[in-house]
Amino acid sequence: MKVEIITTGTELLLGEILNTNVQYLSRKLNNIGFDVLYHTTVGDNPERMRAVLEQAMQRADIIITSGGLGPTRGDITKEMVMEVCHTEGYLDLDTWGRIDAYFAKKGLCPSQNNEKQAYVPIGAEVLQNDVGTAPGLWLEYKDKIFIMLPGPPSELTDVCEKQLLPRMLQRFSEHGIIMSRTLHLRGIGESMVASKLDELIMAQTNPTIALYARYGEILIRLTAKAANDKEAVKLLDAMEAKVRKSVDNYIYGVDDATLAACLGQELLKQGKTIAFAESCSGGLASSLVTDVPGSSEYLLGSIVSYTNMAKQKLLHVQADTLAKYGAVSRETACEMALGVRKQLGSDYGVSITGNAGPGASEGKPVGLVYIAVATDDVVYCQEHHFMSTRTENKLRIAQTAISMAIDKLLEEKNNTEDKN
Repeated sequence: MKVEIITTGTELLLGEILNTNVQYLSRKLNNIGFDVLYHTTVGDNPERMRAVLEQAMQRADIIITSGGLGPTRGDITKEMVMEVCHTEGYLDLDTWGRIDAYFAKKGLCPSQNNEKQAYVPIGAEVLQNDVGTAPGLWLEYKDKIFIMLPGPPSELTDVCEKQLLPRMLQRFSEHGIIMSRTLHLRGIGESMVASKLDELIMAQTNPTIALYARYGEILIRLTAKAANDKEAVKLLDAMEAKVRKSVDNYIYGVDDATLAACLGQELLKQGKTIAFAESCSGGLASSLVTDVPGSSEYLLGSIVSYTNMAKQKLLHVQADTLAKYGAVSRETACEMALGVRKQLGSDYGVSITGNAGPGASEGKPVGLVYIAVATDDVVYCQEHHFMSTRTENKLRIAQTAISMAIDKLLEEKNNTEDKN
């Protein structure tokens, strides 16, 4: 079944709010076997909304709208759907009763314009909304299905989980499922992954293969369509095995894996501890590490040494080093890593110093960053150049530091095994 999702609201087009509804709906619908082929966003304009709905009827079997079911004059989705489906509405007393009860629980009375939300298209079925006033609606017209959902994310999710998705699974029980699996890679670029998997990508049918670059890692998403979970898993297992033949050395996790979790797993395996000294990343690397439950087992602490004074007082970076080489330098990064390791007594000390942007600092260009990892007897340091926005640079810097720490953990382990 071909699906088009139409999100409504001028605020979306203005970029005032993030369109999380379309992400949620696409993921949920694909997971239960529906092909979401189109996303459309339209403002609160009758002519343009009518045109979008008519276009959707030409290319989709199921048209799902989000938003425009409120009590104001700008909420016109339901009216436009009724217009293209050549039907009218009526006051549904059950829905009006639920709206009245919703306000009563809050010690309020509904406004007169809330009555608008209780009007239901003739022939439509109500999808009850337990956390808001606007119900969802299911309307069939000729060979099309129109599904109207409220715009607030909490209300849309409630209607979907309790009403819409169970109904769709029951109605299209033989439809099959779509299942995805994501492989996470580090230490390799997107073009190199594409080159290594070129034959598989060119020959793909089911499952399909898609590559994404995201903040210092590469994602390979495998997507299978099958009659049931068991068949889908079998297809994904077979394709994953083929992918791993080419890039297995770079894969560090599957699905919800993160670089921070990978670092934590390796630290726990080796019984090691770590500490961070961060300047331009502002503590973000440490924050990512603490997002992992149980990180207190291996993360001893973090020092955000944003100024030269903090670098000197907290990490004992030499004044001569800062004067001669500057805060953004290989020399300063190494002293920071040694300093945090000594101050907190960790096995590994990781430091980050650089210029995340947007302007040059100390004559150093935007995006120049030094990351160092100090161990028992050596300090490793790498120079990096990041060329995005300040916010994105910070995230990529933090991810790169975590990945570098993983590299050094593995190197140290391999060196120890070789000596033994």
